[in-house]
Amino acid sequence: MLPTAPAEITVDDDPLFSSYRNVPWLARTHAVTTVPSAAALRTLRQLPAGKPSRKELVAFGDPYFSKEQEAEAEADAKVQVADARGNTTRGLPLKRRSSPKLDGVDSAELAMLPRLPDTAEELKSIALALQADPSKVLNLGKQASEQTVKTMELSGFKVLAFATHGLVPGELNGLSQPALALSSPAVTGDEGDGLLTMEEILELKLDADWVVLSACNTGAGAGAGAEAASGLGRAFFYAGTRALLVTNWSVHSQSARQLVTDLFKRQADDPKLTRGEALRQAMMALVDGPGFAGSDGKTEFTYAHPLFWAPYSIIGDGGVR
Repeated sequence: MLPTAPAEITVDDDPLFSSYRNVPWLARTHAVTTVPSAAALRTLRQLPAGKPSRKELVAFGDPYFSKEQEAEAEADAKVQVADARGNTTRGLPLKRRSSPKLDGVDSAELAMLPRLPDTAEELKSIALALQADPSKVLNLGKQASEQTVKTMELSGFKVLAFATHGLVPGELNGLSQPALALSSPAVTGDEGDGLLTMEEILELKLDADWVVLSACNTGAGAGAGAEAASGLGRAFFYAGTRALLVTNWSVHSQSARQLVTDLFKRQADDPKLTRGEALRQAMMALVDGPGFAGSDGKTEFTYAHPLFWAPYSIIGDGGVR
């Protein structure tokens, strides 16, 4: 989100954050990607093209971390069906995606993680952008399980998307390596701990152009001085993906859905568009777009603030489709 020249922000913007559109962000002119090393980039560029028989997408999101969350989801589904107006909006406009609140907790378990129901809509939007049938490619709720991931033939997909919590060592009791949180064995009845750890990711066999880690702090380093790519990112990289899309902080749900959907729609519409350029264009479209509209249709705030568009990073090869 680096500005390339001095700029001033208006404190009384109407709508809020609109003056951020005038900042000369680096992303206005350059697509930026991250690679672990020059050697890694060379290796990626030498990889053979993915198999043409691959399907577009497989995705995992909105896992249930406890039986109580499963019951809550079932109750919510009944309420949504009963609401003829489709009025299912929750929370305040500036509410960002829930992140684990585990600081100071002596012994944190999987059931303490907050559910992420909005991720289901984000994944559905990605599926539609890629012209994939959501009913066939999305594994939501109980199906977003460790067992499902480890037993599925994942090498048959161009894009893998995980919309859940990314955890670093120590965030949960006994967690010694980075992991993705999936549905609890108490819900699924499966063996395992409900965590897809770095070690387990390394054992996956992928042939993916993208792995999307649309979760809280999946791009964060595991400690002071750590490189930008977390252990999660590196594990997927070595399992066989050409690029990762990660988030560096907790995102705002509506803008996240809009940006990621736009990214994949742009690539679907233009076969020559590179990953890095597709992300850059989607970011700037969010900055210049109408923003968040209230119930009266009036824009309450724009998405021009870096809070909304800057958390996304490409790790790997962003220079090819």
